[in-house]
Amino acid sequence: MSDQTPETTTVTDGREPGLAPLPEEPTLPELVIISGMSGAGRSTAAKCLEDLGWFVVDNLPPALITTMVELGARSQGNVARIAVVVDVRGRGFFDSLRESLADLTAMGVTRRTVFLEASDNALVQRFESVRRPHPLQGEGRIVDGIAAERDLLRELRGDADLVIDTSSLNVHELRAKMNAHFTGNDEPELRATVMSFGFKYGLPVDADHVADVRFLPNPHWVPELRPYTGTSEQVAGYVFDQPGAKDFLERYAELLELITAGYKREGKRWVTIAIGCTGGKHRSVAMSERLARRLSAAGVETSVVHRDMGRE
Repeated sequence: MSDQTPETTTVTDGREPGLAPLPEEPTLPELVIISGMSGAGRSTAAKCLEDLGWFVVDNLPPALITTMVELGARSQGNVARIAVVVDVRGRGFFDSLRESLADLTAMGVTRRTVFLEASDNALVQRFESVRRPHPLQGEGRIVDGIAAERDLLRELRGDADLVIDTSSLNVHELRAKMNAHFTGNDEPELRATVMSFGFKYGLPVDADHVADVRFLPNPHWVPELRPYTGTSEQVAGYVFDQPGAKDFLERYAELLELITAGYKREGKRWVTIAIGCTGGKHRSVAMSERLARRLSAAGVETSVVHRDMGRE
C-alpha cells in the first residue's frame, strides 16, 4: 500500500484563480433595414417597428450599420432587434451600403430589407400636398427627383425581402401591413401573401410572382354569376369546372413548393404571389383562394388579399 498522495488533474480555462467567469459570446441582434422611395412611408414603417419594441435609428449612414449591430451585441440582450432607415438623404454615404451588407453577411447577422414603393402619381401628390421638394430634384421638377431616386434604389429594391406598395394605402393600412409581418414572437420560416388583381387596373408592383388566369372562361359573361365574386361557391365551382383550371392549380402549386423551399434555404421571409384576371373579381379571386389553401397545407403561413374586388 502506497503512502503517496494520488495526483489530481484540474481542468481550468487558463485564467488565474479567483477571476470572474469569462463573458458569454455576445448575441447578435436581429436587423431590419427600411428603405424605399421618399414619400412612400418609410417614417410610418419605422414608427410601427418602434411601437413593437424595435430600437429604431433614422437616416443612419450605411457605413455605421455594422457599428450599430456591434453595439447592440454588447448590450447583453437589451437591444435584441434593430431597425435602421437608409435613404437617399445619405447621398454619398449610400454608395457604401453594398459593402456594409456584405460585412453583415460575414458577421452572420439575421438581416431583412423592407422596401417602401409607390407610383409616380401618388408620390407627386404627396410632395405637392406638403409643399416640399423631392430631396433629389435639385433645380428640376418633382418627377425628375423621383426618377433619379428610382434609378439609385433599383438594385436595393431588387434584393429586398419585402416590398410594400403604398400607392393606395393610408397611414393606418400601412401600419396594419407592418404589424401583420412583424407581430409575434415565433416568426414563421416563410410568410406568403396571395393577391388577386385585375389586369385592367395595372400590375401589382410589389408582387414577386405574377400568374395570368385569363385563359379560363370569364364568369362575367354568365348573367346569373355576374353579381357574385370568386369567393362564392357558385363562381368557384364554375371556374374549376373549366378545362385546365384544376391542372393549372396543381402544377402552379407544385412549382411554388419548389420555389418556396429555395426561399427558405436562402432565408427569404416573405413572398407575394399575384393571380390576375381581367377585373379581379371572379377567376383570379377563386384561384387565389384555392392556391392559398394549398400553400397553407404545405406549411407556409399564408394570407389572401383581393386587391381589386369591389372596384367594378
